[in-house]
Amino acid sequence: MIINQNVLDFVEKSEEKVRKEFKYVDDVALYNQNKVLDAFRQCEVGLRHLSQTNGYGYDDIGRDTLCKIFALTFHAEAAVVSPLIVSGTHALTLMLQSVLRPGDELIAVTGAPYDTLMQTISGEGNGSLKDFGITYKQVNLKDNDFDLEGIKNAISSKTKAIFMGRSRGYEWRDALSIEQIERACKFIKEINENIIILCDNCYGEFMDTREPVEVGADLMAGSLIKNPGGGLAPTGGYICGKQKYVEQVGYRLTSPSIGMEVGSYAYGYKDFYQGFFLAPHTVANAVKGSILFGQVFEDLGFETMPKPTSKNNDIIRSIKFDTEEQLIAFCRSIQEISPIDSNLTLFPWDMPGYEDQVIMAAGTFVAGASIELSADSPIKKPYIAYLQGGLTYEHVKLACMYCLNKLGLIK
Repeated sequence: MIINQNVLDFVEKSEEKVRKEFKYVDDVALYNQNKVLDAFRQCEVGLRHLSQTNGYGYDDIGRDTLCKIFALTFHAEAAVVSPLIVSGTHALTLMLQSVLRPGDELIAVTGAPYDTLMQTISGEGNGSLKDFGITYKQVNLKDNDFDLEGIKNAISSKTKAIFMGRSRGYEWRDALSIEQIERACKFIKEINENIIILCDNCYGEFMDTREPVEVGADLMAGSLIKNPGGGLAPTGGYICGKQKYVEQVGYRLTSPSIGMEVGSYAYGYKDFYQGFFLAPHTVANAVKGSILFGQVFEDLGFETMPKPTSKNNDIIRSIKFDTEEQLIAFCRSIQEISPIDSNLTLFPWDMPGYEDQVIMAAGTFVAGASIELSADSPIKKPYIAYLQGGLTYEHVKLACMYCLNKLGLIK
């Protein structure tokens, strides 16, 4: 890639405007790195924990200790961390199906959950919650915050669990802060302390010094090919929180008779341990890259979300384009400046679980890993690209310059 001097000068001028924000991100990363390191040391992790296992996986020390490290780091009572969880959607589905029973009521209090989770909740004939007689209500956000009065009015004697999403999905708004989640959890528990609060933590891990289970959520779940995998985990997901609910997750993941007593992994656990150890630093790289993109595109007159000088609550950067052509060109640029499959030309397609055609740039070492630099968007108005990830800040900065070149935004 030949760097245009005018583009370099423009990007570095924007970069200077957000040095204060970079310092905050680095401080959060240092705090979280200390948490992770303490967990590793407390568990006395050794080479034996990284080894491969097979068969039933009885007494698999690598699996069991990895679960303990997640629980300790996130200040949870227990955790299930497993390569057998195939995605964030799978982790969230496990969380919901583990604690809800026929006749229970689920309320989503951050509006509609992510597209791929709606079939889990209200699909028909596919083993959804609806198929099992679990009812569903939805309370939308109000001014990008929890509608506490709406939540209070929605809660009934049947309400078993409340679901909240930390990130924003394909919505033009900020992700929710840990402080907002804390206030909502306290409010809900004051109404009924027995209501189970479930949090979709995808894209949110290590964005703050606290996680949802530290501020009132009973369970939270996410994907290992997002933030907590650090770019190395090849697959997997996690659920952590209260011990009694985590045990139910284990029973759902395997069977009620064995729970988390089994589960081997023939490829070894090194990438999961090392990825989690690197995760605070990797997330910081992604966040600083997101801030840079935000400042550069704001300086060019585009709308971005969140504002580059405001606190970031997830790793996602939303950029609003004027036309479908601009949107597609942007995503293609991200693919072209990726280390893997940079030669591919992207086209929108009918992606499973989504209502609209989706274009997805993911030239990643781990297929679909959104902690690596990637971008995607449903093809619909308004034309918003959702950019996330970046293993190194330098890669994201180069990608930003490349996009400006390809879109002809700076001569």
